[in-house]
Amino acid sequence: MSLHIPFDNSYAALPDAFYTRLDPTPVSKPQMLAWNDALASDLGITGSDATVFAGNTVPKGAAPLAQLYAGHQFGNYNPQLGDGRAILLGEVIDEAGTRRDIQLKGSGPTPYSRMGDGRAWLGPVLREYVVSEAMHALRIPTSRALAAVATGDPVYREQGALPGAVLTRVAASHLRVGTFQVFAHRGHIGELRTLADYAIARHWPDADGPMGLLSAVCAAQAELIAAWMSVGFIHGVMNTDNCTISGETIDYGPCAFMDAYTEGRVFSSIDQMGRYAYGNQPRIAVWNMAQLATALIQLFEDKDKAVEDATAIVHAMPNQLQVAWLRRFGAKIGLNSPTADHQPMIEELLALMQTDGADFTNTFAALGTDSARDQFSDRDAFDAWAQRWQATNPDIDLMARTNPQIIPRNHRIEAMIEAAVAGDMGPFERLTKALATPFRATDPDLHRPPNTDEIVPATFCGT
Repeated sequence: MSLHIPFDNSYAALPDAFYTRLDPTPVSKPQMLAWNDALASDLGITGSDATVFAGNTVPKGAAPLAQLYAGHQFGNYNPQLGDGRAILLGEVIDEAGTRRDIQLKGSGPTPYSRMGDGRAWLGPVLREYVVSEAMHALRIPTSRALAAVATGDPVYREQGALPGAVLTRVAASHLRVGTFQVFAHRGHIGELRTLADYAIARHWPDADGPMGLLSAVCAAQAELIAAWMSVGFIHGVMNTDNCTISGETIDYGPCAFMDAYTEGRVFSSIDQMGRYAYGNQPRIAVWNMAQLATALIQLFEDKDKAVEDATAIVHAMPNQLQVAWLRRFGAKIGLNSPTADHQPMIEELLALMQTDGADFTNTFAALGTDSARDQFSDRDAFDAWAQRWQATNPDIDLMARTNPQIIPRNHRIEAMIEAAVAGDMGPFERLTKALATPFRATDPDLHRPPNTDEIVPATFCGT
């Protein structure tokens, strides 16, 4: 069956200041490694073609471009970033009526590449494929993976020559806080207003102007971060250029899921100060929203009133985060309507887990069974907590729907990448299949935490 993508592009209709038009750079030997049939069907895409998803052929109706944006990276403002190794092919409207971007990641250099080669190697491509699809199965808003294609060309990194690959990423959009920042920083108020109007129309049609947009994005980000926390996910690079207006998770670089619960756990090899540690993620989300507010304030003539309104919206976000966190963690221990009175019970369990190095996922998955106490060395302390918890009459069915049995553990991902580099896609296929049903135990060996010699202490940016 020949490939058909029902493009319905809108971003390409914006002024040229928002992007640079260019085609992907062809590769030598495109080979399809993974194709997401279910997602393709949702998008109305029929057929598949490695040459298209490697960037060798531009499909009919596409409007290829690299998007412009800026961003704070580890707290430092970079006035121009942009898609340095990605090309937005265009947009489709999925079966739910939502507009979705189709983007090639690793598709060659662009004017925003900043001395980079614009390519990606196989490891980060497969990592993003696996983790983004796992997040979708966990019902957490996320970009998704449509295809992974081998290029047949080497990519040179510090490790030497590595096999090249291209990921096809699908997202509600690639609008970021940094997209607003670039125009606000340059004083391009006309473009900033156009962008705000576009973001409202595309994502938040009920929002009342720029402040309504800010309020909607803050609420979406609060829900997103609480969802991350509830599954032990650490994004790793919560820069403003990785923070979406849609409220989706995007850019799976040095991300990971915790094994043993540790509030200060960091996986990114470049996060030396722990800025994006697990427990810091709510605070950083608020900081990112303050940067969006700073950009949007430029749209108002009465700056003092705008500052007052934006400050109130951003200052309300910590409470939004707390409410979302309590609802999600309450569900993890079987509470349908948790209140602030239940929070100490949740925090006590997390403290016990941290003290004993209990596995985050397996502890919650085992609650209500005899094996739960096996996660702890101080079993008497856990038994005392469990006795008080049982008095709340927890909803076991709610817990089963909330607590995953399996997550994409870092050691499994690294082993999958190593096998794929050697030409064996079996571990990738096994892992992807198991992660598609995270609330059911279908492959028990994949649920196992790493042995001491399997622990992966850090992950690296997907370059």
